[in-house]
Amino acid sequence: MLKPFLRLLLKTLFRVEVQGDRNVFGDPRTLIVANHESFLDGLLLGVFLPVDAVFVVHTQIASRPLFRFLLRFVPHLAVDSSSPLAIKQIVRLVESGRPVAIFPEGRITRTGSLMKVYDGAALVASRTGATVVPVRIDGAAQSYFGRLAGVFPRRAFPRMRIAIRPPQRIPMPALPSARLRRRRAGELMRHILLDMLVTTRPPRTLYEAFLDARATFGTQYRLVEDIRLQEETYGSLLKMALALARLTARLSAPGETVGVLVPNAAPALGLLLGLSLGRRVPALLNYTAGPEGLRAACQAADIKTIVASRTFVEKAHLGPLLAAVPEIRVHYLEDLKAGFGLADRLWLLWHLAFPRRAALPQAPEDAAAVLFTSGSEGKPKGVVHSHASLLANVAQIRAVADFTPQDKFMMALPLFHAFGLTCGALLPLVSGCQVFLYPNPLHYRVIPELVYDRNCTVLFGTSTFLGNYAKFAHPYDFGRLRYVIAGAERLAESVREHWLDKFGIRILEGYGVTECAPVVAVNVPMACRNGSVGQLLPGIDYELEPVPGIVEGGALHLKGPNLLKGYLLFDQPGVIQPPPAIRPGWYATGDIASVDADGFLYIRGRLKRFAKIAGEMISLEAVEGLAASAAPDFIHAAATRSDAARGEALVLFTTAPELGRERLLATARALGLPELAVPRVIRRIDALPLLGTGKTDYQSLKRMAEEIPA
Repeated sequence: MLKPFLRLLLKTLFRVEVQGDRNVFGDPRTLIVANHESFLDGLLLGVFLPVDAVFVVHTQIASRPLFRFLLRFVPHLAVDSSSPLAIKQIVRLVESGRPVAIFPEGRITRTGSLMKVYDGAALVASRTGATVVPVRIDGAAQSYFGRLAGVFPRRAFPRMRIAIRPPQRIPMPALPSARLRRRRAGELMRHILLDMLVTTRPPRTLYEAFLDARATFGTQYRLVEDIRLQEETYGSLLKMALALARLTARLSAPGETVGVLVPNAAPALGLLLGLSLGRRVPALLNYTAGPEGLRAACQAADIKTIVASRTFVEKAHLGPLLAAVPEIRVHYLEDLKAGFGLADRLWLLWHLAFPRRAALPQAPEDAAAVLFTSGSEGKPKGVVHSHASLLANVAQIRAVADFTPQDKFMMALPLFHAFGLTCGALLPLVSGCQVFLYPNPLHYRVIPELVYDRNCTVLFGTSTFLGNYAKFAHPYDFGRLRYVIAGAERLAESVREHWLDKFGIRILEGYGVTECAPVVAVNVPMACRNGSVGQLLPGIDYELEPVPGIVEGGALHLKGPNLLKGYLLFDQPGVIQPPPAIRPGWYATGDIASVDADGFLYIRGRLKRFAKIAGEMISLEAVEGLAASAAPDFIHAAATRSDAARGEALVLFTTAPELGRERLLATARALGLPELAVPRVIRRIDALPLLGTGKTDYQSLKRMAEEIPA
């Protein structure tokens, strides 16, 4: 009688919902593993799961008077995690044929993310061959039974959800020592739990996810700040989004792709949300791509309307850029305000009270945004992402990184950069992490000062930008930073060492592509290896395709919930084309990569950035690494030009004034590189050409290389 009563009570108070197949507990040897959100977790599993599981409880918890009383009604095994006999006790219990429930984290989360996963549960699963059933508990952390006070707002009766995932197994790793086997099994368990967090995310649109976050944190929660030094709340952002949705509805039709040309500022987020809730697809235009790049992007996405900021266009001198597309209507935000009349104000007041009614019907799989490839290797392509793919990447990032509402991001990467959109806009909007938006990443003196002045704890940037910030920053400017994450280009070893020496901060390198929304892999404090770009995010599968002439690694193919819907191409405007893939549902990155035994990903170079010289494949990135070793305090980039005798010839562009072939040859011998990897043509330049995203402009370098006389 007690169990039905508790089930009814909890269902009434917390509106508990159970999802998933309840018939997965049939194996006599079943190990139920769950994330640990609150002191209610054991009760929730005991009452709502369809099996009578034995709960593994730490002796310290079991000895507390209240829990000692409650545990009298629950089958349990009290173990001391410091005892070498603890694992044997749990193994015997599993082998007895009774389902066993355990929390591998060993403690209640204090960040809202997954905590450290102990190896014990995984070792039990691998020793016994038990079926592992992952169970996600969601919502309990926000109750007064959780431990997120001061981190997340707490509520008396939050809605709770229990999601049962398909069963899995953890085979005993074939490694030489018990310590290595235990560690590898523990890592497999961690990945099972991370995948569980991503796959159990609720299906939502961007606007719905924003409204859910507003309900969690409250209308007055301060979220976004920009160079006006004015903080915008969830309430003011909602008001902005609704007003802009009303105004832009007169300029475009539902389903239309609308160009967006605005700087990093709070109104940009309001515009993105406004277009999204009105079922318009914002296309983030790269204003550094030049007239030809803008024209190609607008044609590929079939853009007929651009919404821009007049102040930004004037200050950034973008008038000639817009003049390159005279056939496209340009509407300025400053002008739209004048058309907001009494009827619009009444509509706004009504929908501020009932914001979900303002959104036009959409599905999570519908197109949500269009980004454009950098154009570093050809004409920019429109990359169409759905609501689901963008929010999947946000969920993947939150699963591996313990960002909390106590963090404040500094985001100077533009929103047209996939890194800037996902990490600088969407992640804060749905997670409650605060963000400072700055419009120009090239202000190397200003940004470190703002990081210090605005108490930022997370900084995103490219290797080039981070290297320049370090040059001008005071050693104390970055004293509050918890995370410094580098992406978009390979992290230079000199930049890594500079940050470590000057600030005592380890830069965490990641890897992403616009087509994956964009983060694919990232080093985090819990799993970091220098030289790699980290482990793949949960939910992503990979395959390496052999490439003739390349011994180490292969062409990287990816599959996951964060993949694009398709491309918009210059020659077929407005028509979504499937991406190149080895099979449907996959994406060919065009990168050469390798993966080590622990799952860390190493990017060896772009497939297009290999030169075939005298029949041998030479990585241009290896050539750049050679130059960096020979002259570490300077910037280098390699390109190719046609060569009648060898097919292609290497050209090295460098800012080092005295770097010659002899020094490169000596360094190559020391590094074990072939002489073919040493360029014969070396050109000194003051600075490498860069795209607006901070990446090297290889198209320009290629043209410069071809212009060099043979």
